[in-house]
Amino acid sequence: MSKVLTKGAWIGLLLVLLAANAAVAGEVVITDPTGDDNGPGSYVYPTDAVYTPGSFDLTELKVSQKGKRTNFEVSVNANLNDPWGMGGGFSVQMVFIFIDMDGKEGSGFTTTPPGLNVEFAPDSAWDKLVILSPQSTARVRQEVEAKAGDMASAIIVPSRTRGSGRTITGTVSTADLGDGDPATWGYQVLMQSNEGFPDENALLTRKVNEYEGQHRFGGGTDYDCDPHVMDILGDSSQLSYECADDGTAKKTATLTMVHAQ
Repeated sequence: MSKVLTKGAWIGLLLVLLAANAAVAGEVVITDPTGDDNGPGSYVYPTDAVYTPGSFDLTELKVSQKGKRTNFEVSVNANLNDPWGMGGGFSVQMVFIFIDMDGKEGSGFTTTPPGLNVEFAPDSAWDKLVILSPQSTARVRQEVEAKAGDMASAIIVPSRTRGSGRTITGTVSTADLGDGDPATWGYQVLMQSNEGFPDENALLTRKVNEYEGQHRFGGGTDYDCDPHVMDILGDSSQLSYECADDGTAKKTATLTMVHAQ
């Protein structure tokens, strides 16, 4: 015996469907291939056991906006651990999420905070940067104010960042991002490692050296011309670089944004 929905039931069903569509429309998901967590192709992990294989292998970025709050979720190809007792469910990762909101060349920044050694193409200039760090919010903000220069006002540090399973999540105020539809924005994610004792010219980031050590990535150079990034969204060949004879950058790694399909 078939059932006939009443007018009220039809309205209720319609509201449920509209809510489901709105939830899908408000979510951005961008995946990344596994096995490319070696920078431009030659980088290797530090030797200490806390840097488990896949820890910096980016697999997915998810952005979901719900009214006054926007969640950023970054997943990696290994279970998260907190070997240094940071208290948020993870310790070794440091994630930079760059966002291009208008897609306009010359609008935004092409340089990046110190310690990353990468830049963005002019048509992929970034407008906002969300940092997901296991360090305290106060520590990260202090570093941003001290080292990011005129970029500091465009950098957002979540009030709380946590790790669970294989996913690092940070929630920010939608108002801090400004107007716009996250589905239309361009994104780039840089996987780095949390460094509690950074150099003066590095924003809580860990260096890549020529040879790996207990807490140093290897496969790069001891000069400061190589990108200190293990993985990005999309084509990791963008991390290719070239050093001049004096150790300065002859060709800086130049990145572009990725858009949701």
